[in-house]
Order: sequence, then C-alpha cells, then structure tokens
Amino acid sequence: MIRVKAERDDQGRIRTVTVKGHAGAGPYGFDLVCAGVSAVSVGTVNAIEALCGFDPLIDIADDGGYLRCGLTDQVSDPGAREKAELLLEGMLVALKTIENTYGEHIKVTD
Repeated sequence: MIRVKAERDDQGRIRTVTVKGHAGAGPYGFDLVCAGVSAVSVGTVNAIEALCGFDPLIDIADDGGYLRCGLTDQVSDPGAREKAELLLEGMLVALKTIENTYGEHIKVTD
C-alpha cells in the first residue's frame, strides 16, 4: 500500500508531503497505480523546481518507494512559495483521485 501524508502549518499551508510504500497492484514494471503515483509525485517536484525558481527539500529512496518534498521557510520570494504550495495542493488532488478508484492500494492523509 502507498501511503501519502501531507503536513500543514498553523495557517493550513502545506509544509511537507511524504509518499511511501508500494501499491502492489500489478507485477513490477506493470503496476499502473505505482506508475501514476510516481508520475504525479515526481512531476510535481520537477514543476516546483522549474516554475518556482527554488529547489524544495527532497528526500528520495534510490530504490523507489519513498519521496518526501518539503518547503523551507527560507524561500525569499513569497510568490514562489505560493506557487509551490499550489502545485503541492494539485498533487494531493491528483493522488486523492487515484485513491478514489484504487483505494485498496493508496491511502492519502491530509
């Protein structure tokens, strides 16, 4: 099972999103749930780097199955941080959409 957890600050803004585990919805290399979650998660991190002008705090396992993306308080441009937060909110929407169909393989906690 893939578990997704969003952590928010006191104002409700996303601070980190952690994705861990394996879906087990198909054989290795053919697991569509895992592929979808990976595409959404890694695509969001890449979008933050490309569109927001800063590198988020990233922790990723070399063998897959773990990704943590965090936003640092040292981001000097508040507009860039807001864009990054919006991208992470979009990531959660996409992952919850996957959960709606494949809830036995992914659990999103926000």
